[in-house]
Amino acid sequence: MQTRRLTFVAVIALAAGALLAGDLSAAPPSTKEKLQAKQAQAQSVLAQVNTLDQRFEASVEAWNGAKYELGLTEKQLKRDRATLARAEKQRRVAEARVEARVVQLYQSDTDPSVISILLGSDNLTDALDRLDAAHAVAAADHQLAVQTTAARNRYEAALERTRSVERQRAAEVSQLDTQRRKIGALLAQRKRMLASVQSQVTQLQAQEAREQAKLAAEARARLRAEQAAAAARAKAAAAAAAAQAQQQQTATDPTTTAPDPGTTTDPTATDPTSTAPTTTAAAPTAPLPPGHPEAASIALKYLGVKYQWGGATPAGFDCSGLVMYVYAQLGIILPHYAAAQYGLGVPVPKSELQPGDLVFFDNLDHVGIYIGGGDMVHAPQTGDVVKIEAISDFGNRYVGARRL
Repeated sequence: MQTRRLTFVAVIALAAGALLAGDLSAAPPSTKEKLQAKQAQAQSVLAQVNTLDQRFEASVEAWNGAKYELGLTEKQLKRDRATLARAEKQRRVAEARVEARVVQLYQSDTDPSVISILLGSDNLTDALDRLDAAHAVAAADHQLAVQTTAARNRYEAALERTRSVERQRAAEVSQLDTQRRKIGALLAQRKRMLASVQSQVTQLQAQEAREQAKLAAEARARLRAEQAAAAARAKAAAAAAAAQAQQQQTATDPTTTAPDPGTTTDPTATDPTSTAPTTTAAAPTAPLPPGHPEAASIALKYLGVKYQWGGATPAGFDCSGLVMYVYAQLGIILPHYAAAQYGLGVPVPKSELQPGDLVFFDNLDHVGIYIGGGDMVHAPQTGDVVKIEAISDFGNRYVGARRL
């Protein structure tokens, strides 16, 4: 058991060491990688902000609608209360009239009995008429009291229903207000995060711009040095050609002293048995054309121009549009299509790249202009700008190169 524990501890220690070594050996992210990560984060947060913005607007409108409905209910409740108050007043009046009528008929101060009606009549018919009239009035008053009570009860029930609706709508308003506040707080938090990320993006963009300026200065200095070296080589070649022409002219001049016939420089002349060595020369390979190194200098003029899909002017470039525009200034018309550009010129080995060569990537979906030092100028993607980037950054996405 002790041996197993030690083995387990050793394995854990080795694994931890390997992880630590991996962390130490991992290269820190470049400014470009940091910028790309922050831009991706900014896009993600922006999408969240837009979604929350829509949700917040919808929640605000729902809250406004609920408040509006609650306001209507409160107005209806006010009307129902007023109607109920009037009905209650009418009921009290009707009941008072019934009570007064009863008092008048049965509790008169002069004669509280029906006998007073009979004695006060001139004849039996008059007495019966007076009794019928009294009872009819009393019945009418009673019916009025019943009707007003029923009306009061209906209005009271309606008021209670309105109160129930009011409570429901007030609860809905409260719930929607809570939801609105939560979404609003989340939206504000995401907006603050977006502002922070965008600030970091701005800082990284400034840092990348400084790095790009440094790379551009180095590229221009390198191109100037290469141009000067090319001019020196051309001058030396011209001088060598002139010297060779002078030698040929001297050899054909009859005034030149002929060599002594008794001497020879041919080693085989003194030994008739010797045989001159024979060699088989390898077939010469066709030299690459000189290309257009000046295209690299022209491309550097457009650093910082924004990427625009389908763009082929300094207002905005895509990758093949930049190449087309640069070479158009050299009088070379190219198609606005990276795959078609790859079919022009001659292929160039990666080891023999020179400034001005076109370099292709991503199954011919991308193209740039080589500027020497392992770097190229290209228009990368939407949201980016024309910039200098190392070919090695593309790894196995590199396809090949062409020289026009």
